[in-house]
Amino acid sequence: MHTLICPSCGAGNRVPEDRIGQSPQCGRCKTPLFPGKAFELSGEALARHRQHDSLPLVVDFWAPWCGPCRMMAPHFNAVAERLEPNLRFAKLDTEAEQAVAADYGIRSIPTLMVFRENVLLFQQAGALSASQLEELVTQVKAVDMAQVHAEIAAQEKNGTTTH
Repeated sequence: MHTLICPSCGAGNRVPEDRIGQSPQCGRCKTPLFPGKAFELSGEALARHRQHDSLPLVVDFWAPWCGPCRMMAPHFNAVAERLEPNLRFAKLDTEAEQAVAADYGIRSIPTLMVFRENVLLFQQAGALSASQLEELVTQVKAVDMAQVHAEIAAQEKNGTTTH
């Protein structure tokens, strides 16, 4: 069973594993849970997706005036269309959400972050091609999250956590 946050209204939706590829819709607003392209996020929505969505979340921190951001956008959307419903692809406008960008330490754009089970697994500034995005996603999906959570717990117990 997956928990998916609606990109339109923010409602939580429980979707059985065998129905994830059947174009599920939000129970509240009836919009598709997988829009076939990257969806826009506010800071509040980013927190909700990180905390409650059970699929990996790939976030592009961008700005409308950024040339490399505009160059990467078609690749990002193409990969989102190809790889949904196994992942969520979202964009956060750093101009509109300056406080959120500061909270995440965004110093240059585009910056790509990948979260899985509310853990930041990847962060990189700079535009990526479609093939680089697909390779990144393959690596993120292969991560043993039980081991990651065990390492985080050990760091927290020893007081050496870095997040």
